[in-house]
Amino acid sequence: MNRIVITAIFISFAVSAFLGPIMIPGLRRLKIGQTVREDGPSAHLSKNGTPTMGGLLILMGVTTSTLIFVRDYPNTIPVLLLTMGFGMIGLLDDYIKVVCRRSLGLTVFQKLAGQIGVTAVFAWYLTRYTDVGLKMRIPFLENCFLDLGNVNILLLFLIVLGTANGVNFTDGLDGLAGSVTMIVAVFFTVVAVGTGSGIEPVTCSVVGALMGFLLFNVHPAAVFMGDTGSLALGGFVAACGYMLQMPLYIAIVGIVYLTEVVSVILQVCWFKISGGRRLFRMAPLHHHFELKGWSETKITAWFTIITTLACLAVLGTL
Repeated sequence: MNRIVITAIFISFAVSAFLGPIMIPGLRRLKIGQTVREDGPSAHLSKNGTPTMGGLLILMGVTTSTLIFVRDYPNTIPVLLLTMGFGMIGLLDDYIKVVCRRSLGLTVFQKLAGQIGVTAVFAWYLTRYTDVGLKMRIPFLENCFLDLGNVNILLLFLIVLGTANGVNFTDGLDGLAGSVTMIVAVFFTVVAVGTGSGIEPVTCSVVGALMGFLLFNVHPAAVFMGDTGSLALGGFVAACGYMLQMPLYIAIVGIVYLTEVVSVILQVCWFKISGGRRLFRMAPLHHHFELKGWSETKITAWFTIITTLACLAVLGTL
């Protein structure tokens, strides 16, 4: 078991770390660069033109490593399915924005329809080809599960879509989404090994791929993951939550994702209710702290530490 864990991490790390110096100059030559919004933090304007779609490094590392073990670990299939499915939606969105020069990419309806379709395939596979089921462990209560019958399907769609877009909101600073999700992936790896769920090859592959990607994404970033990476990671987190029967735990170990989404919702609601006033200086929340004078590295460090503490708190109760 330890050999598989270590091997999966090293393979995915090697793939993403090796491809980085090859792919990033290629993205730069093709002028596949990020267009920074002018209404965002002024410090981000210097990032204009930084290569994006770097999430391909993550996807290549994860896919290469996981497929080596998939025959002996079939439970990795639904996790890889949701990860790759959301990653492809993000890739299409990035392609339209950057290559086709359509600043908004996919429309909200198109993106949502794609996510719903991929989630439906995941739900079908989960219920038909695995024995995991849709009942959910209740946090901090030993051997207690929540089973809402047919409502479980609706809840699955809400959790998957909410998690994917939560990670997407978190991807706004150099290294932030990658660092936070790497800690979450380590948490899932520990639980997967401890419970014998059989998804550890893919969780380890994400850990390794993110380690390789962060070599190029920490501040100052040489490449951004784009929606290709952030949506893929969101799909990964949601899929692992369901394969471990722990989707309710995502709100705890993914407290950063949840906070980022809630900050956007509160900002929009308060803006409308108050007649134009803002609750935060800017949403998502990481931009609020940035405008208060925090450096990107400080925000990333704090959010990563908070995620680590949340994961440790949960592990202490399992």
